[in-house]
Amino acid sequence: MGEQRILVASLPFAGHVGAMAAVSGELVKRGHHVVAYTGAKYAHRFEGAEHLPWRRAPDFDDAELNQVFPAIGDGKGMRANFANVRDVLVGTGAAQAKDVLEAEFDLVVTDHLAFGAAMAAEIRNVPWVTVAVTPLVASSPPVRMVSSLIAGGMFDRMRAEVGLKPKPGALEAYYSPELVLAQGVPELETVRVPRQVRFVGRLISPAAERDLPSWWPDLDGRTVVHVTQGTLETDPDDLLRPAIEALAHHDALVVCTTGGADYKGPLPSNVRMAPFIPHDLLLQRTDLMVTNGGWGGVLAALAAGVPLVVVPGELDKAQAAHRVTRAGAAITLRKPANLRQAVDRVLSEARHRDRARELGRKITAAGGAATAVDLVEELVRRR
Repeated sequence: MGEQRILVASLPFAGHVGAMAAVSGELVKRGHHVVAYTGAKYAHRFEGAEHLPWRRAPDFDDAELNQVFPAIGDGKGMRANFANVRDVLVGTGAAQAKDVLEAEFDLVVTDHLAFGAAMAAEIRNVPWVTVAVTPLVASSPPVRMVSSLIAGGMFDRMRAEVGLKPKPGALEAYYSPELVLAQGVPELETVRVPRQVRFVGRLISPAAERDLPSWWPDLDGRTVVHVTQGTLETDPDDLLRPAIEALAHHDALVVCTTGGADYKGPLPSNVRMAPFIPHDLLLQRTDLMVTNGGWGGVLAALAAGVPLVVVPGELDKAQAAHRVTRAGAAITLRKPANLRQAVDRVLSEARHRDRARELGRKITAAGGAATAVDLVEELVRRR
């Protein structure tokens, strides 16, 4: 097929950018002209693409979100979650659309929470594809009714600001009606899957070159437990510190990544720490991952056949925990209490590891970015 001018939109959050940059990279590799709409912090991740910056929409650093959106505070609790939807997702939507409309494009491929790009596609009457970066949302009728009552007004105002009529429903009403690319596999789903959804496994770009820590050889011959809070909720007191305390002097080597947060305090003799280590390197040598439930990290662990203990953080993380636990590859704890017992149980019971490996084979077989772009190109041909 001929070259298409494709706008790829990603909210400037690390977890969103990882998936969207993978799709963008595959589009570029196939000869398409890609315009990447994302924040300045992550523009470099979209190699080979033309960068369209956030201008009208207020750009931000996801590590310091409350500097631009003060109501989010420390990001914890219902008020912070509501402020995230109101101020970041919906509050910037109309301005996002105005930014995107400055570009020329034949097709939009958008992060499912970058509402502005989807609205710009509606206005231009061009096809658009949703990438479900986090777990699928598909509400029952009662939940849709409650969501509409709580959030419907703000969505209506966002659409009215760019000249669009209200659209009934909850978040899933903002999925493309033609094609939704969902990370994961059907075996991980707990909701009714809309007809336009196609599962593509894990969307991930090749890992950038990064020096490994000097203690890397310590992993040799050891049972390894990896502890991570991802890149958004990085307060060490949420999970990192409780996990270190719970697993101090355990027989396993505990490898912690801070996501860039500043961890203060001594480390037990069996704990190693680094800001970042590429998952595709570390997870090959990991026996179990302790996580707050970021969807990208969960899928990375499963793709490597690594079972999990999940202590869910904010936003969508409880949904991720429910999925992977229901699928049989994890144990979920509401709080870090009893973490050591949960780790020992997962390490000692082969069923969690076996199920993680089974799911990992299915995630790999789903095809990732190559399958995602096959589906995008098929949509263009149909159009």
